[in-house]
Order: sequence, then C-alpha cells, then structure tokens
Amino acid sequence: MPALDAALAAEVERWIARDPDHETRAELDALVAQGAGAELRGRFSGRLRFGTAGLRGEMAAGPARMNRLVVLESAAGIARYLLSHVLGARDCGVVVAHDARHRSAQFATDVARALSGHGIRVVRAARPIPTPAAVYAIRNQGCVAGIVITASHNPPADNGLKLYLGDGAQIIPPVDGEVADAITAVASDGELLPRPARAAEVGPLPPEAIDAYVSATLGRAPRVSGSIGISTTAMHGVGGELLERILGEAGFDRVSPVEAQRVPHPEFPTVSFPNPEEPGATDLLAQTMIETGSKIGLALDPDADRLAVLVARDERPPHRLTGDDVGALLGDWLLAEVTQGPDRLVVSSVVSSTLLPKVAEHHGARHVETLTGFKWLCRPAMENPSLTQVLAYEEALGYAVGPEVRDKDGISAALVAATMAAALHQEGRSLLDALDALHLRHGAHVTENFSVPDDAPGGAERCDTIVSRLVDDPPSELAGHELRRADLPAADVLRLDLGDSLRVAVRSSGTEPKLKCYCEAIEPVEGGVVAARQRARERLSRVREALSKLIVS
Repeated sequence: MPALDAALAAEVERWIARDPDHETRAELDALVAQGAGAELRGRFSGRLRFGTAGLRGEMAAGPARMNRLVVLESAAGIARYLLSHVLGARDCGVVVAHDARHRSAQFATDVARALSGHGIRVVRAARPIPTPAAVYAIRNQGCVAGIVITASHNPPADNGLKLYLGDGAQIIPPVDGEVADAITAVASDGELLPRPARAAEVGPLPPEAIDAYVSATLGRAPRVSGSIGISTTAMHGVGGELLERILGEAGFDRVSPVEAQRVPHPEFPTVSFPNPEEPGATDLLAQTMIETGSKIGLALDPDADRLAVLVARDERPPHRLTGDDVGALLGDWLLAEVTQGPDRLVVSSVVSSTLLPKVAEHHGARHVETLTGFKWLCRPAMENPSLTQVLAYEEALGYAVGPEVRDKDGISAALVAATMAAALHQEGRSLLDALDALHLRHGAHVTENFSVPDDAPGGAERCDTIVSRLVDDPPSELAGHELRRADLPAADVLRLDLGDSLRVAVRSSGTEPKLKCYCEAIEPVEGGVVAARQRARERLSRVREALSKLIVS
C-alpha cells in the first residue's frame, strides 16, 4: 500500500485533530489507512470556494468539502466580519435557518454555536423553513444578517450555506472577499471561538415572523374572484406547506399537491435531480395536473426560492414554460394590470431573454440589465429609491416580485403566477394565449439554454479556463452566422451577437462545476406564431450543436 506524502499526511492529521465530527474523522482515518493519496489531495487542495451567496459542495471530510469543521470555520469568519464591520451586530443578531437536507440541522446548530460564542445574538428557526421566509425574517426581526443552511436544488450528497446581510440581499464585492478573508484567518489561526468566549442568547424565530411573511406575500397579488385548478410540488423540499397555506388564504380552493413529493425527504427519491429545470423533474406534477384537471402546475425547488410553471393543454401533455417565458408574462401582467406610474422598474440579467426590455418600453416602465445572480438583480432598486421594483428575474427560474423583495422567492412568484392565470381564465384565456399575444406584439423570442458539467476534480477551474479562452479568442462565426459583436458584460461572461436576431452567451457557473450556455433567436411572426417559433428552434438547434463543439474543442 503506497505511503502518503509526508506533508499531505501531516495536513490530514492536523485536520483530524480539529474536526469535531467522529464520522468525518473516521472517514479520513480510513482514507489514510488505504493510502488514498489522490482522493486526499483532492479534498485538501484548497478550501471549498466561498462563491455566490456563500458555500455549496459535496458533504465529506476535508477543507474542500462541506462538513462541520468547514461550517464552524465559516461561521466564525462571518462572526469576525460582522463584529468588525457592522454596527450593532452583537445585539441585533443573526437569523439562522436550515432546510431538510442531510445534516442541515446539525450545521445550523454549529452556526448558531459559533455566532453565539462570539457574543452575537442568534434567532434560530427550530424547524426547516423555505429560504424566502428565512430571508424575510432578517428584516422582520431587525437582524444584521441571515445564514441559511441549504444547497438549493443540488443533488442529495450536497449541502451549503447562504449568507445575507441586514438588507435582505446576497452579499457582493468587496464584502464577499472580506468574509472569505476572515474565514481564511480562522482556518489559519484555528480559533473557532474568541478567548474567553462570551455566549449570547440563542432564541427561537417566533411564529409571528412566518405569519408576517405570509401576509406580505399575499399583498403582492390582487385578489381574483373565482378560482382555477392548481397542482403543486415541493420537489421533496421545504416549501410545500407554506405554498399550500398561501394559496388557500388567497382563495384558491382547488389545489392538488403531488403527494409523493409533498413531504421533505433528503434523498429526493422520485427525481434524479431535484431541479425543476431538469428534464423529467416535473413529470409527476404534469401527471397530477392531468389527473385533477388542473389548469396550471407550480413547481418549487427544494428550498423554494425557484419556480417552474406548467400550463395545461387540450389533448396534449402540459407545457412547461421557460424561465424567460414566465419572466416576460409576469412583467407584462404586473405592468398592465397591477401597477401604475412612470417610476416602475423591471430588471433582468445579461443572459436572460431580450423580451422583457420590450415589454417594459411598451408599458412606459424602465428596464435595467444586470450581471447574473440576484445579488446583482436587486441592486438597481436598492441604489435608486425613486424607482419602484415591479419584477426582477433571471432565466434560471428566479423571480422577485414587489419593491421590497431582494432575493428570488418561488413562493410569492407562485402566488402571482396563479393569480395571473386565474385572471386570464376569467377572460377565457390561458398563459399560453398571453404568451402568444406577447410574441405577436414583439416577435417570437425563443431561448434554448443548456449546461456542460465537469464533475471531475478541478472541474470549476477548467470551466473558467474555457470561458477565458473564448473571451481571448471568440469564434468568427457559429453555425454559419458571422460574428457581429462580442462583448464582456462581466469578466466571466462572453456574449456573442451573431446577427439575424441571434444571441449566445457563455459563462462558468458560480455554484457548480459546469459551463452554462444561453441561446436566443427572435423571429418575425408573419405566417403565425407557431411557425415563427419553429423557425427559431431550428436555428437554435444548429447554433447549440456548433457551440457544443466549440466548447469541447
């Protein structure tokens, strides 16, 4: 059996000595005994990267994985940052919440212990709650930050930690770098708690905070007389109970949950990947729609910050709208039917469809384009208080409806989508009819987005390298379409204008080791909407094939 490199063996032993978890200590002991040098080098090749909103990764032993010691070091680093940068951090405190994944409750307990040990008051959710409710509670409770243990829609083996400050928004530079530096300092000096530690109160999140979230959510949609059949799924996550409550209080009395996915389950047993974007993930929802005669289906991801929408069709399976479709429909309906005034703002990201800006212009509202991620999408409204945010959205099924929502919220978006569908139903129309009308007015906007994963060690770095290569040397043509213009809305995003109303963007994911590719084609609707969409899809198919070859070359 090969001996481990001495330096690596010493690093592993130091980690084992500090690890509070007997399971992960035993895991490393076994790897050392096996002489598993390659596996250990992968786990000790740097730390789990503090990226979009915080940490996310596979649960296993070692600094490059998600485990109790990484969580404790991260929480201690966050505590140090708050104490040195945020006035009133000790007394105002931090909300700590978690989802129903494996080890989420333990990680939340560790976070609360680390913060309390630094003298920071903790408001702890005693049971799993949706991320949007936890984020709402930050401002409701007057706290300076919030930490949510969740890996959103990642596979069962993963977990993560999301960090928000007192404004209810995800952190941005330079804060993310300063927090990462504080975490690195904790890992370096090994002091998880100050000496002497002065434990602060760890109190419960009061039920009234959840009630306030429900009330605020109900206020984001007008009451519609009459109702329609709705099917829902929580995707084995934590949003189902609250979604059903809110729909019921809004007057929807024909709500049919997917029973097999209603109760939280950390293994997500009925889906291969608990992301409503993935093929097959909403199959049970579609089946329930057919069985119950529901007009729409609403699918939350496991922590309930994302939403997918399905629409019933006569004699055909339900149709799943893209995130761009839902964003345009929400924007058009909210601007046309719900809000008024010249100061209204809608926001979308650099990789989202170009339809929403046209919708905003049509309704006399302002549109702003931002970088990807809600840490950026919420900023235009926060930085321009004279503007009223009506909607912020990105194509990856994330929506923030209303002026005070600063992160994606699948539950409130579900309520507004249901209300919109019910209002259209009273007119004898569906969401698909409304989408047809939008395309007739602005052209058929069709998007096709896909990802290229790289799950092997070093995958995230390789994805970054591919984007850098394309940035340095963009293609002169793609699928026979000559490059008109290449721009870099961000250092890690390449966007290609191919003319003929074709646009492509490529970026490296901020949360997973994968390349994300976004393609849009726009077609005039002479000859009808259906034919126009088909022409767009045919062009996108050729572009996708050429782009895939370019990426792997």
